[in-house]
Amino acid sequence: MSKLTHWNPDDPQEWESTGKGVATRNLCVSIPNLLCAFSVWLYWGMLAKFIQKLHFSNPELFNFTFLNDGEAYSGDHYRALMFNLPAVAGLAGATLRIPNSFMISICGGRNVKFMTTLLLILPAIGAGFALQNPDVPFLTLIILAALSGVGGGAFSSSMSNISFFFPKRMQGLSLGLNAGLGNLGVSVMQFLLPWIITFGAFGAIGGEGYLIGTGDGAKTMWIQNAGLVWVPVLAFLAIAAVLFMNNLPQHKCGAFPVAIGKYLWLMLLGYIGATVAIVLLITPWGGFPVLLKIFLIVLIAAVITLSAMRFLTPKETKANLKKQFEIFGNKHNWIMTWLYTMTFGSFIGYANAFPKLIDDVFGVIRVGSDGNPLTESLINPHAPISSSYIWIGAGVGALIRPVGGWLSDKWGGARVTHWDTIVMIAATVGAGWYVSKASQSATPEQYFIPFLLVFILLFATTGIGNGSTFRMIPIIFSKEQAGPVLGWTSAIAAYGAFLIPKIVGTQIKGGTPEYALYGFAVYYFSCLIVNWWFYARRNAEIKC
Repeated sequence: MSKLTHWNPDDPQEWESTGKGVATRNLCVSIPNLLCAFSVWLYWGMLAKFIQKLHFSNPELFNFTFLNDGEAYSGDHYRALMFNLPAVAGLAGATLRIPNSFMISICGGRNVKFMTTLLLILPAIGAGFALQNPDVPFLTLIILAALSGVGGGAFSSSMSNISFFFPKRMQGLSLGLNAGLGNLGVSVMQFLLPWIITFGAFGAIGGEGYLIGTGDGAKTMWIQNAGLVWVPVLAFLAIAAVLFMNNLPQHKCGAFPVAIGKYLWLMLLGYIGATVAIVLLITPWGGFPVLLKIFLIVLIAAVITLSAMRFLTPKETKANLKKQFEIFGNKHNWIMTWLYTMTFGSFIGYANAFPKLIDDVFGVIRVGSDGNPLTESLINPHAPISSSYIWIGAGVGALIRPVGGWLSDKWGGARVTHWDTIVMIAATVGAGWYVSKASQSATPEQYFIPFLLVFILLFATTGIGNGSTFRMIPIIFSKEQAGPVLGWTSAIAAYGAFLIPKIVGTQIKGGTPEYALYGFAVYYFSCLIVNWWFYARRNAEIKC
């Protein structure tokens, strides 16, 4: 593969002669790498579901006492504890997106993609071995979940990188394909893991399985396979990134060892912010309001990471960052951050919480046949088999994302975002209503199918909105600012992977999970107004 010495995809002649082939090759390698990054980042929602299922089948398995004065967790308190695993992965991944937002110009696209894929092997191997021990400390799982955040950070650098390869007229489709098929990793993971844990796929390396159930209905689960299965795939894709991707000539990343050193330093700075945030998350704050604590943690993580990047980087890197940091003086950066959080933040947050949400709402009976609350919730013997459905929503949201970009190329991103948000609000309210009915019913399973259909519609709206809002960014911003803005907005939006599981877990612990969905609908309404005012109305400041 020859080194690129010149790159201008907006030159029609250059694009047709060489540009299209180079850009397509980089996109084709980027997509599977990003798909697996999403898979390893968000498999903690599935692992929490598997661990919880084993524990409730046999309380001696994964009987955690973490920060509970040596007492074991039970019932909804155990369910709330397990939401911490996907929340920690989400928090770390979102925070790591901040340095990843500015990384391509500093380290080079090929170098960054290789390193993010390589580093994801660590939490995959770690989870594969840690989960072979039913007495594994909960803190070990938290550390591994934090390491998986590398996969979340990869999205910002990947999208920023692809934005440099394609001309403006193709930004909607190319970014939609990279993001949409990359996001599909969530659905692929949710479909794959319930199958891969049913047999000893890795022999002696995979260890012994766990017996769940008794008698003829007993089954064996190798939940450790959920981590090990990604190791060979990630190794192959890391090599593919080195062999078939390019660094662009306008990105002065230096020699390969120098670029890798800069990459690792920026990731370390990201982990400073992520570590502080995770420590604050797992540390009790006394009577401090839980929801306010959640949002303060996000603010603290972002501020610490940006400050570390601003003041703890070498002079050359600092100069590059200073130029990219100019986006923070542009009000439209903050407006698009608010809007993109609605779409991608919701997609990634719902995908992270959905596996356990189904079990915690429809797999539990909280009221008796007389309608009065039970003193202790019961496992619902007629609960839906959630593994048959959980992958559908994320799959729909991911696959339909390029459609959102394509529609926006034709009709305008702001217009598509406007109508998509209206449907999104309705679907969220509908999902909350079915959750409320199920939580107050002695037969919650009767509300599952309508809930599932409404939630699939909600996932579809997040996917279309992902494509439409991303399409707006290259129109609103210059080529130099569009890449960093794409990375920054996706970084902040990724905190949805932390916020939504934590908010849902908090409301489940309080017995009102529907309140979480109603609150999200209020936020979506604010986005509807903001998008209409700045971009969609007749006399909008910027028509896009």
